[in-house]
Amino acid sequence: MRYTLFENQKDTVLLIARILLMVLFVMFGWSKLTGFSGTVAYMTSTGAPAPELSAAIAVVMELVVGIALLVGFYTRPLALLLALYTLGTAIIGHHYWNMTGAVQYDNMIHFYKNISIMGGLLLLCVTGAGKYSIDRR
Repeated sequence: MRYTLFENQKDTVLLIARILLMVLFVMFGWSKLTGFSGTVAYMTSTGAPAPELSAAIAVVMELVVGIALLVGFYTRPLALLLALYTLGTAIIGHHYWNMTGAVQYDNMIHFYKNISIMGGLLLLCVTGAGKYSIDRR
């Protein structure tokens, strides 16, 4: 028996999924842009390579790519690109295996949150944006 609860609403569910996946990226991309010097300082504290460049990449990936995916523009390649970026931020920014105590636990949560988000992005890469998107036009 085929599961059809959402089959008639697939495009609506894809739109909702894109919105929910991108809320985090767009919000934090905007805050990284408007507080750019703080973003650079944070990148420095995490040991990110070339902190100013890393901060600029973070703004572009989170805000610009996030908005593009929100509206469904070049969804498949950008979802894959954002999934790879999310893996990179997990490894560079949340290296819990080098930590102890509460900081380790907090970073472990963020690391696996990023891994879970990658799963959603990879699904978006496979499914595409659906009918309610710029890609569809």
